[in-house]
Amino acid sequence: MNRELLMLVEAISREKNVERDVVFGAVELALAQATKKLYPGEVDIRVSIDRDSGNYETFRRWLVVPDDAGLQNPEAEELLMDARDRIADVEVGEHIEEGVESVPIGRIGAMAAKQVILQKIRDAEREMLLNDFMSRGEKIFTGTVKRMDKGDIIVESGRVEGRLRRSEMIPKENLRNGDRVRAMIMEVDLTLRGAPIILSRSAPEFMMELFRNEVPEIEQGLLEIKSCARDAGSRAKIAVLSHDRRVDPIGTCVGVRGTRVNAVTNELAGERVDIVLWSEDPAQFVIGALAPANVSSIVVDEEKHAMDVVVDEENLAIAIGRGGQNVRLASDLTGWKINIMDAAESAQKQATETDTSRRLFMEKLDVDEEIADILIAEGFSSLEEVAYVPIQEMLEIESFDEDTVNELRARAKDALLTMEIAREESVEGVSQNLRDLEGLTPELIAKLAEGGVHSRDDLADLAIDELTDLTGQSPEDAKALILKAREHWFAGQPE
Repeated sequence: MNRELLMLVEAISREKNVERDVVFGAVELALAQATKKLYPGEVDIRVSIDRDSGNYETFRRWLVVPDDAGLQNPEAEELLMDARDRIADVEVGEHIEEGVESVPIGRIGAMAAKQVILQKIRDAEREMLLNDFMSRGEKIFTGTVKRMDKGDIIVESGRVEGRLRRSEMIPKENLRNGDRVRAMIMEVDLTLRGAPIILSRSAPEFMMELFRNEVPEIEQGLLEIKSCARDAGSRAKIAVLSHDRRVDPIGTCVGVRGTRVNAVTNELAGERVDIVLWSEDPAQFVIGALAPANVSSIVVDEEKHAMDVVVDEENLAIAIGRGGQNVRLASDLTGWKINIMDAAESAQKQATETDTSRRLFMEKLDVDEEIADILIAEGFSSLEEVAYVPIQEMLEIESFDEDTVNELRARAKDALLTMEIAREESVEGVSQNLRDLEGLTPELIAKLAEGGVHSRDDLADLAIDELTDLTGQSPEDAKALILKAREHWFAGQPE
């Protein structure tokens, strides 16, 4: 029988083109599963086949667990103190084994053994094919639609399958069995049976890779795609940079008579592409990203990572785009929050901010309106700036002498200290679970405390408009914070 086993292993190994060890492993697993059926409970069985003689031994195993952990499965676990009675130097995490009677192969049942062996072989073949495919380093998966699977599309390339999820398809794109499909390889998930390669046609990376294939200058390093933003199937923007002054980045990506960009557009169901010149200057980059709209002026807020972009009435609709598409894509492309406004809105906002700064300086620095307006005109908008900008910058203000500058800086520091003490006092009653909530800054905690919000549950009970009134956040940020505060409700964790 043992000689027949060796012959069987050798034949299957040659027929299926898999390693002998894989086939031996499948047989060992089949024998172990058959042996388990002879014992009550979830026992752990290991079978070892001698690769040369075909003889095999069977062992029952127990996992050694810490004494204080207790036995979760007494049939396959042993406490450390009991295990050391049998093997003195055994450690937690190791196994102790005991030889048991082996099950004859004839009693396994040919069908059960065959199924286990063939499944292991299929798994090994699948892994071999997948490893061979991935070793090519391809980023785009090209194949044929094979079938639908719960709304997903299974794409076959040779004998390798990829899964294109519904959420990763281009909207309104109608793919049918037999259609040729190209998609970006996003990840490989070996836990998925059948189609372990996860694909996407809507990801920005797919468009970037398509341009790399169409534009040789990118592969050569003369051009670089810095970022991409897509509204899949409708419109997209890519930012490009030239590393060679002789190469026009936009014209090169467009191609002669638009051949290169048209090839990408045709692949993506007619998706229109704006090609933008990338710039180290964030403001210049945003101006380019908002094309075809013309920008009148732009104000950068580094602290909030946002920009107020002013356009005239004629360009307002173009800058925003249908359904806000143009400004949304520009924001995604640049990584900056972009606020589009006309001249009147900009003037109103500036007047409001000026009035707020004026009242702040007059109240906290105890100065008159004239001094406050001088500070505002010189670009100061906060007490921190007055207190801590280099003193030489303030001395350059013609209206201030050295004594005035020193006095203003001293008053600003005193005011900041007083405000910090008041903030600390106001948050004394705030629970630690609220302080530890991700996304809350000391300033937000102080505003919440002033509004009577002292625990995570207090925050979770708020409506979005109540939180925006308290903190001045946007509705989106307020909603995200409230949902974060409510997470422990659904996790069953008391707070």
